[in-house]
Amino acid sequence: MIYYLYKLSLLHPNQDFFRALNVFQYITLRALGAALTAFLLSLMCGNWTIRRLISLKLGQPIRTKEEVNKLFELHGAKAGTPTMGGVLMLGAVIVSSLIWARPDNSFVWLLLFTLVYCGGLGFWDDYLKVSKKNSAGVSERTKLVAQGILAIIITVFFLTNPNIDVQARSLYMPFYKDPLIANLGLVGTLGFFALVIIGASNAVNLTDGLDGLAAGCTCTAAFAYSILAYVCGHVKVASYLQIPFYPLAGELTVICMALVGASFGFLWFNCHPAKMFMGDTGSLAIGGMLGVTAICTKQEMLLVVVGGVFVIEAVSVLIQRTWFKITKKRYGEGRRVFLMSPLHHHFELKGWKENTVIVRFWILSIMFAFLGLATLKLR
Repeated sequence: MIYYLYKLSLLHPNQDFFRALNVFQYITLRALGAALTAFLLSLMCGNWTIRRLISLKLGQPIRTKEEVNKLFELHGAKAGTPTMGGVLMLGAVIVSSLIWARPDNSFVWLLLFTLVYCGGLGFWDDYLKVSKKNSAGVSERTKLVAQGILAIIITVFFLTNPNIDVQARSLYMPFYKDPLIANLGLVGTLGFFALVIIGASNAVNLTDGLDGLAAGCTCTAAFAYSILAYVCGHVKVASYLQIPFYPLAGELTVICMALVGASFGFLWFNCHPAKMFMGDTGSLAIGGMLGVTAICTKQEMLLVVVGGVFVIEAVSVLIQRTWFKITKKRYGEGRRVFLMSPLHHHFELKGWKENTVIVRFWILSIMFAFLGLATLKLR
């Protein structure tokens, strides 16, 4: 609620102290404040969260089937490491956002709702895994249904909110200033939003397989979207860059920077060797939030570029499963393209050290974020 300190400067415009409070109206200052607050909250509560997760015996199960025996040799020592650490990230983002973001902005509440909704789904999944001592968790069908319901809620919000114009149904592409499709229609909008939300949420979830990998890539993707949100919410900048202008989108800069700060804070405890994992509690929530942020800024297709590492990881799983099913049907025995999917495990089994895989994927995520931001000047 820091924003409302700005209102005090209007009551006493001639006093230096109150006039100084005017700075809290600026998104940039509040975004930096949100990042710092979320980072400090993560650091202060990190050790307590780890102790609490250990006391509740919420340890990560490791797959031990024959086809992943080699992976078990590499990761077997991680069995029992506290999972559900995503509650730390989500808590830091929510508290920081409530302090620094404007509460009269509906997009802010939409993102926080998404965090809680997807975080709850991930928490359920993690709880089933640790309570049953296996890595199955919630079925894929159940996850898809739950994520589809979220897509319906988001679609209804956009199509019924009087403060949002019809461009919510438009499809924009990078490098083009005009929409590729001016009106997707009700069914098209729902299908497209569902694809973005489900794809982003599960892509981050699949990336969360090595210490700090998903958290580090989240930092770069969230930072890129904090800039995109600021640009989309600033009428002069949006007009100059010839991108869709959403007056509500600017405030999402604060939420995205809170996620950046929380991710850095979580990475403090999640870097190799990890003291805790974010679990599906964190990864599904982060992916869902990034997907909804992309929708709110009308930069959905750019998420494929900015979140390039997430996309590559998800596509590797899709290729692996598809090829396995095709070859099993044709030859009676399934064959694989990669030694194992997601892709980070393929490189591990190729002999790369875990830290090598992580850092190189971080480098890729930074490059993808730069590439995504570069498209703003190419319209």
